[in-house]
Amino acid sequence: MTPAARFSIPADHPSLPGHFPGRPVVPGVVLLDLILDAAAQACPGWRVAGLPAVKFLRPVLPGQEVVIRLQAAAERMGVSCTVDGQEVLRGTLALVALGAAREIAPGIATAGASMAATGPA
Repeated sequence: MTPAARFSIPADHPSLPGHFPGRPVVPGVVLLDLILDAAAQACPGWRVAGLPAVKFLRPVLPGQEVVIRLQAAAERMGVSCTVDGQEVLRGTLALVALGAAREIAPGIATAGASMAATGPA
């Protein structure tokens, strides 16, 4: 996998108070947001349509440098995050081409397709 981004979350980040008192841990949603940003920059013309598999392996602490690695293949992207060489997150992102119509449920389209219902109202 190719390194796509590096980041650290500062101790004064607004998501940290209360997560968890006395031992702050970077929330998984913050990691996922940064992964989605890195994926968007790595694959222009595509967007993330889902997260079919994501596993948090170790906590990330404020100030730790996280390295995001991505590997695109077909309509999937493998993702791995490490801190000091230790894997902290591993997963797969589902991708869809921008402008491509795709139904996620009957009558509900994504990726810039018309959101009009396809069946009777």
